[in-house]
Amino acid sequence: MPKVLILYAHPAAELSRTNHLMIEAAARLPDVTVHNLYERYPDFVIDVAHEQQLLEQADLVVMQHPIQWYSMPALQKEWVDRVLARGWAFGHDGNALRGKGFWLVASTGGETAAYAPEGRHGHPFAEFLPPYQQTARLCGMRWMEPLILHGAHHVPPVEFQRHVEHYLERLERYPDWQ
Repeated sequence: MPKVLILYAHPAAELSRTNHLMIEAAARLPDVTVHNLYERYPDFVIDVAHEQQLLEQADLVVMQHPIQWYSMPALQKEWVDRVLARGWAFGHDGNALRGKGFWLVASTGGETAAYAPEGRHGHPFAEFLPPYQQTARLCGMRWMEPLILHGAHHVPPVEFQRHVEHYLERLERYPDWQ
């Protein structure tokens, strides 16, 4: 079975209903490792060798976090800057991640309609994805269509349950869902 590494970065995980429930459910799946970055690195001092070892063992790398200021939380960005090093993840001889899947699983506070030209954020959500897509591309990873939960604070329970089931189904069936 493929091995899945979920890089979970939520700076206020104790306040998150949606991500918390998703992570709890994913952690029960076989061959899925949930790696809580804020729990492991509260001081932002990242053990690069350990992180690279985890990545090497994974077939699918899931970056899961809430969208903050149209991007990833600060620790996730620090992780990217430190761990995805030239010569290891990209550049000359940097092929450690080549061929692995890259899947963004994120939540937003804004509703779907807020991510439209006439919405509060003025752009479709897809226009905020290029930094993620380019990170995957630069590292030779396969970009997987993201799973985004908009309006995470106000999702009706039935809709949220469907979202979690879809998330778990994808984790269990990787790579057969592409």
